[in-house]
Amino acid sequence: MNTEKQQRQAAIEFAKRWHGRGYEKGESQRYWLDLLGNVYGVPNPTEWVEFEDKVQLDSTSFIDVMIPATHVMIEQKSLGKDLRKPIRQSDGTMLTPFQQAQRYSAALPYSQRPRWIVTCNFAEIDVYDMENPNSEPQHIALINLGDDYYRLQFLVDTGSVHINKEMEVSMQAGEIVGRMYDALIKEYDLTDPRSMRYLNILCVRLVFCLYAEDAGIFGRHDMFHDYLDRYEAADMRDALLRVFDTLNTPVERRSKYLRPDLAAFPYTNGGLFAEQIDVPPFTEEMRHVLLQHASLDFDWSQISPTIFGGVFESTLNAVTRRSGGMHYTSIENIHKVIDPLFLDGLKRKLADITDEPVFKRRLKALHEFQDQLASLVFLDPACGSGNFLTETYLSLRRLENQVIKLIYNMEPLDAFANPIKVSINQFYGIEINDFAVTVATTALWISESQMMAETESIIHHDIDFLPLHSYANIHEGNALHMDWRHVCPHPDYIIGNPPFVG
Repeated sequence: MNTEKQQRQAAIEFAKRWHGRGYEKGESQRYWLDLLGNVYGVPNPTEWVEFEDKVQLDSTSFIDVMIPATHVMIEQKSLGKDLRKPIRQSDGTMLTPFQQAQRYSAALPYSQRPRWIVTCNFAEIDVYDMENPNSEPQHIALINLGDDYYRLQFLVDTGSVHINKEMEVSMQAGEIVGRMYDALIKEYDLTDPRSMRYLNILCVRLVFCLYAEDAGIFGRHDMFHDYLDRYEAADMRDALLRVFDTLNTPVERRSKYLRPDLAAFPYTNGGLFAEQIDVPPFTEEMRHVLLQHASLDFDWSQISPTIFGGVFESTLNAVTRRSGGMHYTSIENIHKVIDPLFLDGLKRKLADITDEPVFKRRLKALHEFQDQLASLVFLDPACGSGNFLTETYLSLRRLENQVIKLIYNMEPLDAFANPIKVSINQFYGIEINDFAVTVATTALWISESQMMAETESIIHHDIDFLPLHSYANIHEGNALHMDWRHVCPHPDYIIGNPPFVG
């Protein structure tokens, strides 16, 4: 794929080539092959797109362009045709190009239906997001493609396929959390007002331990499972409390007589295991759900913390969710906010830096850009399980990893230094529900672990993730009754999805 700078220049040249040209039947294929190959760098665009696919309506019709890998359908019209004006169809109906594409989509198997519908008349391109089919389309003029080229990145961005995979894995994780939750709640004394808090904290701790053993944070795969597997159901309550206490105790303060299997657990810190909670006696059902379904049968390292935070939050009962106005926001919708607000600008700035021809200036600009990323402060005053904060952190760290890779290729780095500057401490939130506060904090810790692993693959040495640093930037409280400046005095950006009760 081309770099952003190359795409911008290629888009300008494409716009010049196609200015004033465009006949639907004769030039559609050349137009899209040119765009995909020369602007977006698709190596073999003829293998990427499908032209004139049959679709069976009352009679056989043909879809102008399909891009299966990114779930895009394109309805092409000739130069000068109004993309918003109805056109008479062969059956006499009057349909706009978008409505025509919608009719084709409805006739396809569900798995083949488009995520995006594009209508085009060579000089103009309208993009319809089928997540919000009734919203206004994005409008891109060919003459402005040099500035707006990035808005068509979805044509070749298979990242949405990765997001779908993360969604699937995280939904499976949510189902497992639900099973654990249902098994545990049966054993708690719900007449005790503290029981629900204990249950929620216990669920978060179990998920963190399951993630930590699969992601290598504990040092050995299945370490948490193997420790608990030695115990029968009647003894698992005490075994869990012992491991929680160990995770909360610095190594130098632990008993020298601690059992080796417990002593092997690293010090976690961060406050996650600090609070004393009550754990009910385990049943055979609880033991089986935890050790088999939640541990052996599932790989927690593959979850998306952005998605999983919302899924985890859904273990709260519907009444609690409703009263708090909680609402899960998808990754795609989060990016509709953060991309135009700041992320697109940061990506363009990095693209400009990478094109700086003078070595010393480029290296200096990269260091300054990394410092800029590390200086930005974000506040979500109704953060729920932290979806906006988590996805923004991941996006900044991905940019920082690009910078680290460029710097690493330009100058030697200290073999044992940690080059990461972007921190979860740049992210602040307010949330009315105490469980969601804990989930948001845990989601950010998991995000930090995942991005640290990516950095390690760039610099080719390990970075210590544990012990966690105490993180108290997610504040429990009602944002309507608080002075936000007491939580985050100087945010650069306020982001989020305000609570809604219809």
